[in-house]
Amino acid sequence: MSKRIFQNVPLSIILPEILSVILFVTSIFLLIIPSLEDALMANRRNLIHNLTEVAWSTLHLYEEQEKAGILPQDEAQRLAKEHIRRIRYGSESKDYFWINDMHPRIIMHPYRTDLESQDVTDFTDPSGKHLFVEFVKIVNLKGDGFVDYQWQWKDDPNRIVPKISFVKGFAPWGWIVGTGIYVHDVKHEITRITHKMTTVFIVILLILFVLSLFIILQGIQFERQKKQAEQQAKLQNEHLNQAAKMASIGTLVSGVAHEINNPATSILLNAPLLKKIWQSFSPIVQTHYQSNKSFEIGGMDFETINERVPLLLDHIQDGAHRIKEIVTELKDYARSNPSEMDDDVNINKSVRKAVGLVTNLIQKKTDHFAYDYRIDLPLFKGNAQKVEQVIINLLLNACQALEKSSERISISTNLDEKTGSIVVEVKDTGIGIPFDVLDRIKDPFFTTKNSSENTGLGLAISNRIVEDHGGKLQFTSFPGKGTSAKIYFPVKSSR
Repeated sequence: MSKRIFQNVPLSIILPEILSVILFVTSIFLLIIPSLEDALMANRRNLIHNLTEVAWSTLHLYEEQEKAGILPQDEAQRLAKEHIRRIRYGSESKDYFWINDMHPRIIMHPYRTDLESQDVTDFTDPSGKHLFVEFVKIVNLKGDGFVDYQWQWKDDPNRIVPKISFVKGFAPWGWIVGTGIYVHDVKHEITRITHKMTTVFIVILLILFVLSLFIILQGIQFERQKKQAEQQAKLQNEHLNQAAKMASIGTLVSGVAHEINNPATSILLNAPLLKKIWQSFSPIVQTHYQSNKSFEIGGMDFETINERVPLLLDHIQDGAHRIKEIVTELKDYARSNPSEMDDDVNINKSVRKAVGLVTNLIQKKTDHFAYDYRIDLPLFKGNAQKVEQVIINLLLNACQALEKSSERISISTNLDEKTGSIVVEVKDTGIGIPFDVLDRIKDPFFTTKNSSENTGLGLAISNRIVEDHGGKLQFTSFPGKGTSAKIYFPVKSSR
């Protein structure tokens, strides 16, 4: 009986469900997870590269003191060794740096002090690789580089695991400084992500199974009730379209969450480490600067660097936090009621902060940026952070519209006396928007840019945020002449 019933189910109902499951599984386990692993490994390699550069700079600072006659060479080398010996990083603060020379001999190793001052030419890992000889070879060949081998797990000599290290030669003293990552860490992180994605996949698969079963039962019912077949078929088609949209949104949110949150998390983890590193060697540089006022780093004097570096690190952290909030905005787009609308928004303050966050991009895209802030504007109730997000998005779109640096971008604030609304206008003289798509640019997932560059959600989310504030977002554009985007925030929303 059941066999006869299922034979009556159209293949057009069953096949899309099967293909959806196959495509979903394939995209996760053959595309997304391998891409995540490659991205995570590349991020970790870049991290140890940058950390080694910091350690190398420490050696350079002490060598500069030697050259300046502040310290004799043996004392400068001793202080440099001890300084680097104490540096730790990582989640357990057990990751470290070591130093060997070009012979090779171990100059300093915090966990293998038994090897210090020893000739390690014949020292091999369990696979037979002469790792310290390899360090010397790559420094002689390229000055720096990566080497993979097997080594003890941090401070545990009884556990030997694969490791990848970055080494760099310090020519004045004939030293090589390096640090490394454990492949196990990356594998463990990928395993954790895989487990989470598998759990999500199982839940989605169960939902798809229930939905598929429902569709099949409905198909059987349609076969038995021919009189209502056309009406039920239309209703079912609407259900399928909505399910496809929700599946697309679910896949997009999952991809964005993993692809964006991972590098954002890495930035948030690394920025405090950079602050700590800066705080550690800043006093040393300060001491050197006091005796050598002409001392410069990267073409800037120390006072400028000492002032700007903490600000730059703070900006890095602010930017990373904003990236992590993008995924939250995807969820907020679907909600029916706005939340957290209790700020007394100062529109000029929000505009200045938004401009500050994208200043570097604006300076790269145009030589003509102007602003005009009306100073007597009233406050209104809303969410200041989301208002800033809308302004940032409009500024980014304006930058993307410019084809040469002689084109212009301007931003202004004003009060529309007729409507009682605060107006923020972002104008550019870029390529403009074609008339036939101007009415669609606020639709979700619609974009005139390459799909690899834009998801088409920026203006849709921005428009929703403005509507949550009781306002409206309007665009005026002429192809080849530029675009004007105006945001209207009603002041009455502050009551």
